Amino acid sequence: MSNNVHITRLVTGIPGLDSLFGGGIPEFSFNLIAGTPGSGKTTLAHQMMFALTSAESRSLFFTVLGEPSLKMLRYQQQFSFFDFKKYSESIRFVNLADDILDGDYDRVLARILAEVKAYSPSFVFVDSFRSIVQAADYQPKGPTDLQHFVQRLSMQMTNWQATSFLIGEYMDDEAQASPVYTIADGIIWLSQNKNRNSIVRKIQIVKMRGQANSQGSHTFRIDGDGIHVFPRAMVEPNEIKRQTARIPAASKRLSTGVAELDSMLGGGIPAGYSTLLVGPSGSGKTVLATEFLAEGVRVGEAGVIAAFEKSPNQLLSHKLDDLIRTGHVGLIDTHALDLSIDETLHELVSTIRRLNAKRVVIDSLSGFELALAPAFQEDFRESLYRLVAVLTGMGVTVLMTTELEDRYSDLRFSPYGNAFLADAIILQRYIELEGEFKRVISVIKVRGSKHSKALRLFDIEEDAVVIGSPLSEYEGILSGKPTSLLRGDRTTD
Repeated sequence: MSNNVHITRLVTGIPGLDSLFGGGIPEFSFNLIAGTPGSGKTTLAHQMMFALTSAESRSLFFTVLGEPSLKMLRYQQQFSFFDFKKYSESIRFVNLADDILDGDYDRVLARILAEVKAYSPSFVFVDSFRSIVQAADYQPKGPTDLQHFVQRLSMQMTNWQATSFLIGEYMDDEAQASPVYTIADGIIWLSQNKNRNSIVRKIQIVKMRGQANSQGSHTFRIDGDGIHVFPRAMVEPNEIKRQTARIPAASKRLSTGVAELDSMLGGGIPAGYSTLLVGPSGSGKTVLATEFLAEGVRVGEAGVIAAFEKSPNQLLSHKLDDLIRTGHVGLIDTHALDLSIDETLHELVSTIRRLNAKRVVIDSLSGFELALAPAFQEDFRESLYRLVAVLTGMGVTVLMTTELEDRYSDLRFSPYGNAFLADAIILQRYIELEGEFKRVISVIKVRGSKHSKALRLFDIEEDAVVIGSPLSEYEGILSGKPTSLLRGDRTTD
């Protein structure tokens, strides 16, 4: 029989946050919510407080602001998480502004403990703890007095069996020197970074005793519902092994919706593969991507399309519009700036799971990079690797389009050096024949599978892809042999 103490993990209910903690906040822990000015510390504290508070588990919120608590609450009421019933029945606000005027730690501690003893809360918040420190800076007290104060406060909160949170405003270069960092059981760091004209908010679990928290910085947004965290997608070592030894050529193949292209691919795209569809503007990438999704719906496989380059009105052909309107294909409308990879991946994964989708189209990587906040553009290659690995790890077959300038004599497959991410590459190009531009298509690679190496002419007719003869037969056409330049199967709805 194990004698290990069981620590209850409290679920905050903030989307994405509990997974960063490793399942929730440890009960009776002493935590610090710290960060730069305006990063969302008070909003996070209030959202957690309203999520955790109940009739049986009350909350006590100390504010040391010089302004009335009602002013702060007036703004917090704008969020949907604000519950007037909980506010009136299970939450109490106490202003400590008068108690910190002389910087007497003992007086502040006595007031906090008296209020805790009288109210018996399960959760205690002190905002802003940094104001207590700053008030003491004007008095003859040193770091030892502050550390002693924090130790006594932590001990008392634990004795009262309260889960407590200190909210503090710190700059990056001074936070590590604070004695609170040593004593706190958990440290949550928030920041907002300006890069050119965009602002990116980040959250990091610096420390969480007794449990495996998620490492690194993670993106979050503040909207009318409060804070929404988008955990950074991590590729596990086992997943990397699975990616390198994935899906033999004899496994299930997915039809692209174009029979001649399936034949060129060696029977279609292997299930779970990532495919890069490369071509210049107007070469028919979106049309072919639509055929891929439509074929999936025809055989009972739902799909998802993330539109980065065009607005929905520009994107939707009648065929795709019908698929989305009937609910067979989910649309991720990402026609906005300052996106993050993790936020986009969150939307993709949520929609995939909701529809049980098997096919995903990202149209296009070129637009995706432009839509990202500048901070994410810097590591686009790494982030794209994580996104593709997560999606294919779910067993989804991914088709990514990317626009590539056709220089006619310069054969390239990706503007980012990301061709290695794709298990298969389909290239669309223009060539000049008899004074006209003609479209040609070829299969560059299909990992672990034989495929056609021919360059074949193709055209777009009534939103359908029609693939014709290999260019090698063009000489026969010019010589008068009975060969159709655009023979081959035409896809239909």
